[in-house]
Amino acid sequence: MKTTNLKSSFRARAMLLAGAVTALPLSVFLMVQPAQAADVLGEKVGKNLQTAQTALAAHKYPEAMAAVNAADAVSGKTEYESYTIEQMRAAVAAQSGDVTAAISAYDKLIASNRTPAATKEQMALAEASMAYTAKDYPRAAQVADKYIKAGGKNPQMYTILIQAYYVGKDYANAARAQQAQIDAEMKAGTKPTENQLQLLAACQAQTHDQAALMKTYVALATYYPKPDYWAQVVHSALSNPHMSPALRLDVDRVRLAAGLVKTPAEYIDIAELAMQAGLPQIALDVMNECYSTNVLGHDAGAAREDRLKQMIVQTVADRKANIATAETQAQQVPNGNALLTTGYNYVTFGQADKGLQLMNAGIAKGPTDINIAKLHLGLAQAAAGQKAAAITTLKSVGGDNGAQDIAQFWVVKLGAPA
Repeated sequence: MKTTNLKSSFRARAMLLAGAVTALPLSVFLMVQPAQAADVLGEKVGKNLQTAQTALAAHKYPEAMAAVNAADAVSGKTEYESYTIEQMRAAVAAQSGDVTAAISAYDKLIASNRTPAATKEQMALAEASMAYTAKDYPRAAQVADKYIKAGGKNPQMYTILIQAYYVGKDYANAARAQQAQIDAEMKAGTKPTENQLQLLAACQAQTHDQAALMKTYVALATYYPKPDYWAQVVHSALSNPHMSPALRLDVDRVRLAAGLVKTPAEYIDIAELAMQAGLPQIALDVMNECYSTNVLGHDAGAAREDRLKQMIVQTVADRKANIATAETQAQQVPNGNALLTTGYNYVTFGQADKGLQLMNAGIAKGPTDINIAKLHLGLAQAAAGQKAAAITTLKSVGGDNGAQDIAQFWVVKLGAPA
């Protein structure tokens, strides 16, 4: 997925956010709760607030705020009078665009037990939206985070929270918040939107969390199957500069699983690599798939392709007929490589228990590369239908030669958390 696509998606969401509520109507602030018997406005406070309301209606904001300040300057105010003054201050400040004054008033009103819960939610949304619009991203994130932690469900607050973190370059928290929203939606049976996953990927790219990033790319490719997404999955898995040449077949099997192998030459190359690796049944499976989908067998290279297939078929038959001898010979090899190959062949020939037992013996004996050995064991377990065991094995793959990156791809492909 191209960075420009992520940025375009983000800008689109930011434009929607810019249209969020930044000011509440005056009716929300005034008399939001029936006054108690002792709740009366003194003459001085009441007169100033009436002046403020009249000036606000006429859009005379400086005059309205001056009247609010005059009311606030009255000595000996009751708690109710102070509360009503903050209501008017919030209304004037919000409608005039005085973000600092509006946020201060919102804070006091939200903290008051006089404000009904539903009104507090409106005020919190307005405060967070105003802070975001004013580019006070830490404040916007703080208000939205507090709202969400208190159990608020308004999706717009999640948008403000995530994008405030993102625009403020707090990518780690943006990723955390976006992942939490996605997890909550998936738990409720709703698939994440493409924009959500794109923004999550953008955050993970910024924090260089490659494992999480690949998981997100797999989710994008799964829910919104596009060639670009699967290309990113493969790129993420195979971008290790220290990739071992011994993993060339494994690299192509990742590309094959991602649907990125297209040409007859590419398929033939994979089949030949499988033959060189001593795994003829895998080669035959590739060839059979090509013939069933008409990729091979109908163009100018049909005769050569047919000869290759027949050679592979004969090799599979020979290997099956002599598998016991190969096992005996593998037992005599100083390292575990031959046992791993022979065991893998047993699995591909339908003798999973026998094959996996030999592969484990090969690992115990000591292969040339323990992590490549574990990768192949995990793939053999997956082929044998032992999904849980395969995931466990693949998660144990380490090292820096690319085996771990390829194993991570298969972990996610098999449906386990990364």
